[in-house]
Amino acid sequence: MRYLCLPAFLILWLAPSAAQRQQQAPQSQEKILIKAGKLVDVRAGRVLSNQNILIQGDRIVQVGPDIAAPAGARTIDLSDATVLPGLIDNHTHVLLQAHPTPSDYDEQLIKESIAYRAIRATVSAQIALNNGFTAIRDLETEGAMYADVDVKTAINRGVIPGPRMFVATRSLAPTGMYNPTRFSWELRDMPTGTQFVDGPDEIRKAVREQIKYGADWIKFYADGGTQFRDGGVHSRPNFRDEEAKAIVDEAHRLGHKVAAHAGGREAIEQAVKAGVDSIEHGNGVDEALIDLMIRQGTYWCPTLYIYGRGGRNANSEMSQFRAANFKRAVEKGVKIVYGTDIGGYAWTETQTGDFALMVKWGMTPMQAIQSATLGGATVLEQQERFGSIEAGKFADIVAVAGDPTADIAALDKMLFVMKGGVVYKSR
Repeated sequence: MRYLCLPAFLILWLAPSAAQRQQQAPQSQEKILIKAGKLVDVRAGRVLSNQNILIQGDRIVQVGPDIAAPAGARTIDLSDATVLPGLIDNHTHVLLQAHPTPSDYDEQLIKESIAYRAIRATVSAQIALNNGFTAIRDLETEGAMYADVDVKTAINRGVIPGPRMFVATRSLAPTGMYNPTRFSWELRDMPTGTQFVDGPDEIRKAVREQIKYGADWIKFYADGGTQFRDGGVHSRPNFRDEEAKAIVDEAHRLGHKVAAHAGGREAIEQAVKAGVDSIEHGNGVDEALIDLMIRQGTYWCPTLYIYGRGGRNANSEMSQFRAANFKRAVEKGVKIVYGTDIGGYAWTETQTGDFALMVKWGMTPMQAIQSATLGGATVLEQQERFGSIEAGKFADIVAVAGDPTADIAALDKMLFVMKGGVVYKSR
């Protein structure tokens, strides 16, 4: 095993200055009044005009049209903007820096130390926050052990800026079912992209270990590659049924949720029947699986943009299959949450590209926004803390020009980002 160990001089270099700490940590009881020209009420699915939001410390105190600024309050004028709850990306990889070829992936695991990757992850986290994502579910470190827990801790303690993080640490796969796979068998101590486990007993121990070291979620690879054939997307499940069930049973017994990377219909069906809480990617979702997911209450995080960015495969048979079933899932009421898989593609690219595809494939702009706000908070079981602009919740607030409920592309450029009452981006 490899562990993150930063030298003392680097810790000092990364530590924020007094001015930065003041910016990152909210004044204990500072009062702020935000004047919102338009406010997206994601719970009611409507846009309100000329609303005021009163914030004290890190929480929203009141929301309404007639709230006056109390004595000593600071006013932020967003009367020419549309204000929304902070966005939530439910599938990221802050410790991964894209891998267009297998050798790029291997390079990160083998030639970059975990400390170096953690430093780069701090940049990724700040990018996510600047993009308007005030919370993320980071679904595994891809060989960087438990460094996602360290990044999360640094954010929570105000050492670095970043979103609220919910982490899955190492992920699980059976022996031989994940990268790297192209090296000499004599190299027995090679870093691995996941934690390899075989059999229910080993699986249960691994779940316990990951939770011990700080995992909020458990993730496993239900399959690897997929094939489009016979009018659908197919794969061979990585785990036996009893192994997949052991992952879910142990995680749930310990009060944690499970996400399954599943592309083909066979792996999706196995994972849903095993009781996973969310299906990641799910390219093989079809009508029968939609009905099964609805019965089971399974969330779907489809990560559309990573498969079709730049217009790739736009007219392929597989893309048409995915688009038709996404539309069907929306119409039937599958619980769909926003996720990008960023890190699987470069952090310098858009983090809002999935919105356009979700709308193109059948969601209304409001539904797409809800999938990245209240819906995204609900899968994290954080809907009482954030995900909507309501009294008592964290002051996680963003603003854009234009109206994203009319043109979802308005989310591509953030004018204003606040997390927990602290302004991280403004005009």
